[in-house]
Amino acid sequence: MSTETPPPLPRQPAAEAARATEPATPGIAGVDDTGVPASDERDAAAVGRGFIRSLFDLSFRTFITRRLAAAFYVVGLMAIGIAFVVYLVTGVVEGVGALWFNPGAGISLIVATVILVPLFSFLAVIALRFVIEAVVALIAIAENTERTAANTRR
Repeated sequence: MSTETPPPLPRQPAAEAARATEPATPGIAGVDDTGVPASDERDAAAVGRGFIRSLFDLSFRTFITRRLAAAFYVVGLMAIGIAFVVYLVTGVVEGVGALWFNPGAGISLIVATVILVPLFSFLAVIALRFVIEAVVALIAIAENTERTAANTRR
């Protein structure tokens, strides 16, 4: 059992203290002390125009990968789901077909299909998520580096 006394509580709530202090990054407009840019109403209206403009940006100064990551993930999950159903049905049908001339091979094919197809599908979902997260992280690093470089040039 510890005999240490707990530290005293602050005199004001954290929200009030945060409002009373100056931002940790002065000189960078629209960025709070976490480094996350503040959004405003214009961001929601400009998403479509910004996306089209980014899509045809030949200098590759803007990134669209973060905006499309969810769509890529959904399309990838759908492809994995379709492949899962096709391979599972095909394996079971082939296994049942093989039961007539080689019962051992047919049973082995059915058991292997029922075990391996879900396992490989699960691993494919993990790999898809890993690749998309890695690409999004790389783009986030590039965006943050570009923002830091722009702020140090001033």
